[in-house]
Amino acid sequence: MTSFAPPASFSSLSPDCVLDALQSIGLYSDGRLLALNSYENRVYQIGMEDGPPVVAKFYRPLRWSDAQILEEHAFTRELIQNEIPVVPAMVLQDERSLHCFEGFRFAVFKRQGGRAPELGDSATLEWLGRFIGRIHAVGGQMPFTHRPELNAQTFGTEPRDYLLGSGLIPSDLQEAYRSVTAQALDGVLRCYERAGDVRMRRLHGDCHVGNVLWTDAGPHFVDFDDSRSGPAIQDLWMLLSGERHEMVRQLGDLLAGYEDFAEFEPRELYLIEALRTLRLIHYSAWLARRWDDPAFPVAFPWFNTQRYWQDRILELREQIALMDEPPLWPVV
Repeated sequence: MTSFAPPASFSSLSPDCVLDALQSIGLYSDGRLLALNSYENRVYQIGMEDGPPVVAKFYRPLRWSDAQILEEHAFTRELIQNEIPVVPAMVLQDERSLHCFEGFRFAVFKRQGGRAPELGDSATLEWLGRFIGRIHAVGGQMPFTHRPELNAQTFGTEPRDYLLGSGLIPSDLQEAYRSVTAQALDGVLRCYERAGDVRMRRLHGDCHVGNVLWTDAGPHFVDFDDSRSGPAIQDLWMLLSGERHEMVRQLGDLLAGYEDFAEFEPRELYLIEALRTLRLIHYSAWLARRWDDPAFPVAFPWFNTQRYWQDRILELREQIALMDEPPLWPVV
């Protein structure tokens, strides 16, 4: 799609550039522009001369290929066709959902209002479980071709190696971090061995409470930017919180709804703490890779301090112990 090299950063993405980009595809703004909370991409709510505001997402340069972004868009359209409440990219000029302006790739979405779901309510969790089950029923019908898989290599070994070679870990903590991540990744592999041959399917990929908008009609799932292939439990475990007995109850509520539409393999419960461990390693690498983006030092001033890396080492030691504990089993 892009006919020339994209910008290396968002530094040239000015408000005028944003509004001109929309005008280039036939959307005329009334000049109102509100930056929304997003660090990975740049996302704006933009008032229109005709009709309600829209949301424009400008993709981080060099992160995804055009094919990977279009595969995400196709997945959300597939979910909409199955009457699953997600917010897909709008198909606009020339029947395209992905556009380019001055090297920036962007997509436009309808604005979706809503509030955070009440995860302490059993009925809400069951409702969420039903829709996640429906997403996975569709996601299991065919694989992604271009988008990567969530596994121990992509979310563990590769980001760990990047961090160790980045020069960001203090020299006096480098060996401790190397050692603890090696032990943690060994624990992850043991969890995968216990789980056995887990089925991979297309997922939301980042299904935490911030990516679910609740209305009187129920949930809407937003931001499929991290959509990948992976085990079903990836879209469930981030909705669990609190003490072990609380997570057991929450998991039971989610699965009560989930299994109305998709089969859940209980062996995947061995992966909850492994996936949490991988997310912790991947998150540190995500911050490190974007540390030259001026928005990141402002938003995450605690990153790359001595205390930050000390806390990550302690956190991973706790995860090593947790991965050897019995998995959560919902009370039937």
